[in-house]
Amino acid sequence: MIAKVTVMASDPKKADQRLAREALAAGNPTGWFEPLYVAAETGDAVVPWDRGAPNAELVSWLEEHPGSGRQALVVGSGFGNDAEAVAAAGYATTAFDVAPTAIEATRRRFPESEVDYVVADLLAPPEEWRRAFDLVVEIITVQSMPRDVRAAALASLSGFIAPGGVAIVGSVAEENNDMTTWSGPPWPLNQAEIESIARDGVQLTRLDRTRDGDRWWAEFKMS
Repeated sequence: MIAKVTVMASDPKKADQRLAREALAAGNPTGWFEPLYVAAETGDAVVPWDRGAPNAELVSWLEEHPGSGRQALVVGSGFGNDAEAVAAAGYATTAFDVAPTAIEATRRRFPESEVDYVVADLLAPPEEWRRAFDLVVEIITVQSMPRDVRAAALASLSGFIAPGGVAIVGSVAEENNDMTTWSGPPWPLNQAEIESIARDGVQLTRLDRTRDGDRWWAEFKMS
């Protein structure tokens, strides 16, 4: 059960940080997402990762890798920008978010969408998703989780990739920021964390720094 949170932030752009602190203090690392989306519905908060358009690197990648009906999973789908781009590229797309309000808002936004939007938790995903997807997309989702649960989140992410499938991961790069003064969320990923996705037959095939070194862009393949 998600505790009711009343948002009275003077600056809606800071509501995510306060809600995250409250959830973490209560021992619930993903418990701030639903209150954030609820508050965003009333204008009392801003969803900081929503840009109203799909990730630019993802769009470029999809242009070179059409889906042809293959199965894709979008992790932490938010308002559906990336998921709709993946589906438009020809993938049979499932997208999930831990926040029911985010999924409801996305379904209203794209009433004719072919994407299967579902509520699910990266830290406890459905067992039938293991090794089930030809493409897994994770962009600035794991970085919203504190380090004490991040290893479990990255392990789940790695486990979604089907034999012969690929995963693409985008994140703010810790190495490009002064973490002594950083106030999350998010909490950027470092290179070791990105590389840890390569396990149990999953191999790292590409690791780049984009946007003047501010972002990681990684690609993985399951043997």
